[in-house]
Formats: sequence, C-alpha cells, structure tokens
Amino acid sequence: MAKRVGIEVSAAIGEVVTMTNTDVIAAYPITPQTHIVEHLAKLVADGELDAEYIPVESEHSAMSACLGSAAAGARTFTASAGQGLEYMHEVLYIASSMRLPIVMAIANRAISAPLSVWGDHSDAMAVRDTGWIQIFTENGQDVVDNILCAFRIAEDRGVLLPVMVHLDGFHLSHVLEPILLPEQSEVNAFLPPNDYPLPLDPAKPVTMGDFGPPFIYTEAKWAQEVNLRKSTKTILKCWEEFERIFKRRYHPVEYYHSENARVLLLTMGSFSETAMTAIDQMRGEGKDVGLIKLRLWRPFPFAEIRSAVKDADVLIVLDRALSTGGPGGPVASEIRSALYNEDRKPKIVSFVGGLGGRDITASGFQEMVNRGIEIAKTGSKQEFEIFGVKE
Repeated sequence: MAKRVGIEVSAAIGEVVTMTNTDVIAAYPITPQTHIVEHLAKLVADGELDAEYIPVESEHSAMSACLGSAAAGARTFTASAGQGLEYMHEVLYIASSMRLPIVMAIANRAISAPLSVWGDHSDAMAVRDTGWIQIFTENGQDVVDNILCAFRIAEDRGVLLPVMVHLDGFHLSHVLEPILLPEQSEVNAFLPPNDYPLPLDPAKPVTMGDFGPPFIYTEAKWAQEVNLRKSTKTILKCWEEFERIFKRRYHPVEYYHSENARVLLLTMGSFSETAMTAIDQMRGEGKDVGLIKLRLWRPFPFAEIRSAVKDADVLIVLDRALSTGGPGGPVASEIRSALYNEDRKPKIVSFVGGLGGRDITASGFQEMVNRGIEIAKTGSKQEFEIFGVKE
C-alpha cells in the first residue's frame, strides 16, 4: 500500500524514477531542476538505483547521450529547465523524429535576459513544436504520478515518443508536500519492462535518423504528426489504468465548478490551485464563474477544449509566457485557433502574467476575472493584456 511522506517534490521524482528501474540518467544541473538530478546521483552512488549516471558537460550532450541510450533499448530519464532546455533544443527534434521513448522532467523557468531562475512557461512554449508529448502538473502528487505514467506512455509500442512532464520551477520543484509514494509492487504491476522494438545491435544493424531527401521528408514528418495525435488514445488508456491501481485519475482537460458556468478561467500548472481558491470565493459571492485546467499540452486536446467551453460566454486564458511581438499568449492563440470554426464559442480574453516567478494571488485572479468580463463586454484595442505590470 502506498505511503504518504513529506518530501521535496524534486526528491520525490528521484524516488519514483528509482522505482521504474531506469537504466540510464544523463543530465546536467541547472536551477531550478538541480535537486532532481542531485537526488538521482545520490541514489545511484548509494546503490539504491542500479543505473548508469552520465555526468555530461552540457544539456546538449545530455540529450545526445539520451538518444544513444534509448536507441540501445535502455529505459532513459533526464531533466532540465529554462536555458538548459534551450541548449538541448536541436536534439529534442531528433529524439521525437527517431521515435525514442525518453522521459524528461522540466522544472519550468523563465528565459534570459534579464537573468531569471524563477518559474514561468517560457521554456515550455519554446519547445512546444518539437514533437514531444507534454503534460503539465499542478502539485507534487501530479508530478510523481505523471512521471510514472510518462514511462508507460513513451514506451508503448503504439507510441514510441518522448514525454516531457512540466512542473513549475520553485513553486513545485523546491516545496515539501505530503505525497503518496507507490509501493514497488504497484509500480511493477503498472509499468511493464521496456521492450524497445528496434534496439541498436551490431548483429542486427538498423539505420536511425538517416538522410531525408525531399521525396521522403514530408511523408516522414506527416507520419510523425499522425502518430503523435494517435497517442491521445494511449494516454487516456494509461490514465484509466493508473486510476484502477492508484485510485487517482487524470484528464487532458480538467474541470472545477465549470458546469454551466457562463464565465470560465483557463490555467496551466501550479497556479491552478490558487485559481481554485479564487473561484470558490467568487462563487461564494454569487458569481457564475468556473475553472478549466489544461493538463495535456501536446498532443493538443482539441475535442476536450471545445466540449469544455461550448456553453460559456466568456473564456479568460492566463498564459505564463509571452509570444513577443505576436498575439500575446501562446495558449490563448491555440485556444482561439481550436475554436475558430465553431458555430458557438465564447469571447476569448487573453492575459499574460506570472512571468519570471511573479506570484498571482487569489485576489489577483479575482481581479483578472473581473477585468476579463469587462473586456468581453466593452472590447479592447489590444490583442492581450499583461496582468500586474507596473506602470
């Protein structure tokens, strides 16, 4: 039976990765991700995890080592954040295109300059088109559960794609929470051994990541796109099986008091819990508001988003990243695109906030919702608004 322990979320990631019997960890430390790989290094050094720990000289090298490890059929894990994620950027495309089931935890961090080690979603948005499955989490339990799910999803024969699990830097990575850590027997029942179908083997040579001339490149990328979209079924099945064993359930889009609400707020990540408090307070005042939480970022859950907002009049979207010089928030832009052809759709109001680790309180979310309702009624000359900016 799972035991509840008070533990730092980063350390809890190390504990659950150990239970998966991961074979190879290649990583480079960077704040606020460092505690994850530090704890894993200790577990390997102490003999609690029988894995090869590769202390590389950069994030680019870390992901490159992961390519070789996964291609050889080894269960592979890494972690990164912010500038480190950007440093390995080009290799991320290779991992997904070569169909390598790598799992990576991202302690989301702002992108320099100015230099910031605090959390927002700028790094996640910069890699949203790299072909990885991407899952967002709102608390430590979510993180542990979805790291475990990520291995099962990535290694499924029908998927074979890398998975990122996003957790907000500091807001999640460095906090101590009561977390239910599974028993090893439960993990063994949930996660089958890695059985990569075409591992590198000198006796059975295969070509990986070879040259793609114009007459095959388009077909290769389209096949990758089709398979990423098809992975939704496996993700849903994985979460169903997870609920059967662990009694907790996850969904691509999750609801909080949103049934029949005329005004909806959409959030991602750890801010969702603060937003829930704000929604409770506003509903206590008789206001018809609700919350939807976007968990599955890639593949994008088109059908679930359309269903979630179909009866709303106003949808207020909070982005923790800025598409500089563009329409504002990347999430709001994709929501608009997903709803464009719908006959009935809410007015979408885009806010960008929480950049560089700046907090948004429950009262701040109430202010945001009230301002969003005002914009929906009167209109705005701007594509979006920055929330809480100092004039």
